[in-house]
Amino acid sequence: MNKTNTMDYKYHIFAPYRVCPLGAHVDHQHGIVTGFAIDKGVDLWFTPADDGRVHLESRTFEGTVDFDITQASMMKQHNWGDYARGAKYALRKRFALKYGITGVIQGSLPVGGLSSSAAVLIAYVMAFAKANAIELEPFEIVKIASEAEREYIGLNNGILDQACIALGRKDGLLFLDCDSDEYRIIKNNPNLPDFEIGIFFSGLTRSLVNSDYNLRVYECKTAAWNMLAYLDQPLKTFERTYLRDIPKSTFDQTRIAMPRRFARRAEHFYSEYRRVRQGVTAWESGNLELFGKLCFDSCESSIHNYECGSPELIAIYDIMRTLPGVYGGRFSGAGFKGACMAIVNPACKEEIETELTRRYLERFPEYEKTFKVYFVRPDDGARFIQDKNI
Repeated sequence: MNKTNTMDYKYHIFAPYRVCPLGAHVDHQHGIVTGFAIDKGVDLWFTPADDGRVHLESRTFEGTVDFDITQASMMKQHNWGDYARGAKYALRKRFALKYGITGVIQGSLPVGGLSSSAAVLIAYVMAFAKANAIELEPFEIVKIASEAEREYIGLNNGILDQACIALGRKDGLLFLDCDSDEYRIIKNNPNLPDFEIGIFFSGLTRSLVNSDYNLRVYECKTAAWNMLAYLDQPLKTFERTYLRDIPKSTFDQTRIAMPRRFARRAEHFYSEYRRVRQGVTAWESGNLELFGKLCFDSCESSIHNYECGSPELIAIYDIMRTLPGVYGGRFSGAGFKGACMAIVNPACKEEIETELTRRYLERFPEYEKTFKVYFVRPDDGARFIQDKNI
């Protein structure tokens, strides 16, 4: 069934992209993070299918996806359909799935660094659950989608991306503890200046599975093992070892004894923990200047301690630091290619876009056709949309 008119479908899900202003690279170590869902994302229109078949088309990628939702997931096919198969995989561990879907999916920004993969997974989890009359709380969706990305897709992430996408609210900042899973929305202080979020796409695409993302996760765990071993403390299995479980005082005592690369990874974790705490206080008091400075400090640590960031991303970051109207910002997402995000004064958007574009393309003219600037606002998390005429 080839439907081009989205009004022909019974349901419509919008799963937003996300940005994380503070809390970079720490969710997989059970750290604390902040985030926004934004008003651009993934749209999935679908109708349940009684025969158990899943048939999907994409307005972004070529080809179609077809599989039986009642059967165990096949090996990854290394195409855009893997995310639908991953959602099925994680749901089937918990529920019997009988009904498939026929649908079409579309992304609204062709930009890396906004966790489009997590948004797609959440949309599929919600759609398959709806088709099979499965009621899921928002945090259940977070857990299932995160498990699909780790176990099926192969990205050793935490729950930051999925939490921002499922739990975000347009009128506040999400604060999440990735160890306890406790979260709250910090409502915008009445004194908080109006702001928008700039998304500056380098023009260079990336794949986290094929980047150094997983390597950094292992380096963080190795740093934790180094600390425990140096103090002759019991070791947990590698997969259950997290920097969050080790006090900062232990790091201060042992950092000189471990290889510098592992010490730098741990330094980023502990300093980012402090910045998130300071950032939450700044947001609660409406101090956007301090919050923005902490975002810049986070990116500095990402570059020098976590050692991520391509020359293109670092160039964007260096330029935006000098622009009037930019409160603060950092690499968006994992920081391997992709994009930068910034919290900006809406009155300065035109000047920011003009100057950033000019200075970036002077250095990287090869990205003239792919470098993009977008401005977005915070939005509510993933949800069903009631389209007109439905």
